[in-house]
Amino acid sequence: MASIQSISEESIVTAGAGVVSCDLIGSAALLNMRSNVYYTLNAVGSRIWDLIQQPKSVSAICADVLARYDVDARRCHDDVIALLWDLNDAGLIEIVEGAAHKVAGPERVG
Repeated sequence: MASIQSISEESIVTAGAGVVSCDLIGSAALLNMRSNVYYTLNAVGSRIWDLIQQPKSVSAICADVLARYDVDARRCHDDVIALLWDLNDAGLIEIVEGAAHKVAGPERVG
């Protein structure tokens, strides 16, 4: 797993390979199959986990949380970043900088 130095608004986050999860009626349980360690997430963390089943930017994650919950934008950003660091440290997610993840557009030939 590559070591990351920072998480920005453009960072792309996705659930890590080797992690299984299940819904626990408003929360989630995660199992890291490599370490055999279980983790639990509250309702907001569970929503973020659902979002990152497909690659999402940090800004898209924050926008979704802001739309669903009554929270200040700065607090939302700080809490999302803190959760992502925790999930990363536990080996549960993959994070890449946005530019490295972008799909190239069509190229003109001829």
